[in-house]
Amino acid sequence: MGLSKIISGAVNGIDAYGVEIEVNLTYAGDPQIVIVGLPDAAVRESQYRVCSALTNCNFQAFNGRTVVNLAPADVRKEGPIFDLPIALGIITTYLSDHLKKKKQEFKPQLAIEETAIIGELSLSGEVRKVKGVLPIAIKLREMGIKNFLVPKENASEAAVVKGINIYPVEHLVEALNILQGVEEAKPIVCDLSELSAKTEDKALDFIDVKGQEMAKRAIEVAVAGGHNILLVGSPGTGKSMLARRISSILPPMSEDEIMETTKIHSIAGKLPPDMPLMLERPFRSPHHTVSDAGLLGGGTHPSPGEVTLAHLGVLFLDELPEFNRSVLEVMRQPLEDGFVTISRAAGSNVFPSRFILVAAMNPCPCGYSGDLNHTCRCSRQQIQRYRNKVSGPLLDRIDIHIEVPSTNFTNLQAIPDGASSADLKMGVDAARAVQKERFKGLGSIRTNADMGRREIAKYCYLDEETSEVMEYAMNEMHYSPRAHDRILKVARTIADIAGSDTIHPEHLQEALQYRALDRTLWV
Repeated sequence: MGLSKIISGAVNGIDAYGVEIEVNLTYAGDPQIVIVGLPDAAVRESQYRVCSALTNCNFQAFNGRTVVNLAPADVRKEGPIFDLPIALGIITTYLSDHLKKKKQEFKPQLAIEETAIIGELSLSGEVRKVKGVLPIAIKLREMGIKNFLVPKENASEAAVVKGINIYPVEHLVEALNILQGVEEAKPIVCDLSELSAKTEDKALDFIDVKGQEMAKRAIEVAVAGGHNILLVGSPGTGKSMLARRISSILPPMSEDEIMETTKIHSIAGKLPPDMPLMLERPFRSPHHTVSDAGLLGGGTHPSPGEVTLAHLGVLFLDELPEFNRSVLEVMRQPLEDGFVTISRAAGSNVFPSRFILVAAMNPCPCGYSGDLNHTCRCSRQQIQRYRNKVSGPLLDRIDIHIEVPSTNFTNLQAIPDGASSADLKMGVDAARAVQKERFKGLGSIRTNADMGRREIAKYCYLDEETSEVMEYAMNEMHYSPRAHDRILKVARTIADIAGSDTIHPEHLQEALQYRALDRTLWV
């Protein structure tokens, strides 16, 4: 009988935790591997993959029952991530027991108590890629682990975590040889400067969009303050073209933000193979057929949805009314709170979802209501039914509504080149710098869009003249209290772009122009 312990790790939601794998090898009973510690189906199937891998790697068949315990036993384990540590645990248990009978001691090159192992095994013993390696590496470093054996395809991702030695492995035999010191191996090092050099210059530029200067200005304000924006216009006016160029003016991420977004994409398995870090803000554009779970996240074992994959970036919803009404309504919590809570019988998971919502839609089913160059074929009832797919409470949570008008060929040829991405980014960077200083030390508040009532009262003060403009607009347009606050936030951003400490009437008037599709006019 022999007993050994192997350290591994797993992910629950977007957080990682350490897992201690205990292997108890007996020489009595039927030959089988029993896995306990709340394993799911994929973990239970490890016994078959491990047995086949051991046999195909010419390791002696172990007679008797082998019990594998995954601790902590009260947390459900999922996925094939424990294949490699279970196999190595069985081998090291056997070697330790075999040497003990010869009054010798098993002394691996890498100390077992300071080494963690993860990886999926094929039936031939090859080590396959797994998800969530980055957050696991961060957690293991916090636990004091010094060495980490990972699949070769995950090695560069884990290597961005400093203070832990990363050993890439491709085969079960190779992993055992590294552990024993039979095969010389050096931990890999990730060069962040090389990764930064790989990021290509953005090919999309706002200068490619002819005209639509007001829409460009609205987008500049939206990105500068982190505001949600809705683009409304006929087909072919450039709504999608404008939206997809927003990435070219997004501010760079800080180191903390890079790690935050990379962790999410690592857990979801969305990291590019040659780019272990998310150096650019995410831009997600789900199709309108996406389900509630696809958008918010979910499943038996909750995983991140599109709103979480867009965290600290942009979520673009094209053809907004085509999305299922229930899908749009469940977005109200992440838009308001900046996170999503998914509850299951086993517990709750909280996923971050602080993003800029960029939505686009036609004004009517045919797309040409109000278009000067085309005739609308929709009845009033059809238009009303189409527009009512976007509820008033959802519109209230979108700070900026801007119309994207169409233009004819003659005007299109006469329009000079307008603002480029570089021009717009200057205003964005200037405003973000002001906000960074303003909200220093306020935790989750990073942009004007994140402000609560206290911050609005403190930073969006209106003098008597500007207050009169706001009072007139509220009385005439019947804005909701939520819309009132969002108008002030947008006005604050416009003032930041202009370099003004105070919100002046012209700043507020421009912010009011961006509420043209509020519910009072929408119906």
